[in-house]
Amino acid sequence: MKTRELQTLWWDWLSTSERLLRSLYEQTAALTLRDVARVERIQPELDSMMAKIRELDTKAVACAQKLAEELDTEASLRGLLRVLDKAEAQQLQGLGNRVTVAARNVQAVLKKNRTLIENEMTYINGSLTLIAKAAVDAKGPFRNAGVPSAVLVDQAA
Repeated sequence: MKTRELQTLWWDWLSTSERLLRSLYEQTAALTLRDVARVERIQPELDSMMAKIRELDTKAVACAQKLAEELDTEASLRGLLRVLDKAEAQQLQGLGNRVTVAARNVQAVLKKNRTLIENEMTYINGSLTLIAKAAVDAKGPFRNAGVPSAVLVDQAA
């Protein structure tokens, strides 16, 4: 089998992407619940798996290019499929389709989580802006009443 190394890389990619998706769904739940500690606990794992995915991507591209050179074809999935025997081409095509679907799923969840984070940051920014405006408003509930704190301490003593 000429594509064994490429297929092994893609299977590793699929396995890593499944673990990544589970962690991304956990991140979605933590973001929805506004559980900051849980988000922080998940982040190193997400970073590690994203780095692993990028590494596998790089290796798969290099492997596909090397294979294309050996088979004297263009360095693309279609180019490889044209020169492989039918059974191996079908196997590679099926695996390539699975990788494509998994990549789309990962991208969709990443986009959703990014949107949740951006919305939360917008909410926090709006809240802080309102508090800052109220603090400088002379008639607002957060105004400086002008009562020295030492007087209150003396009265309590």
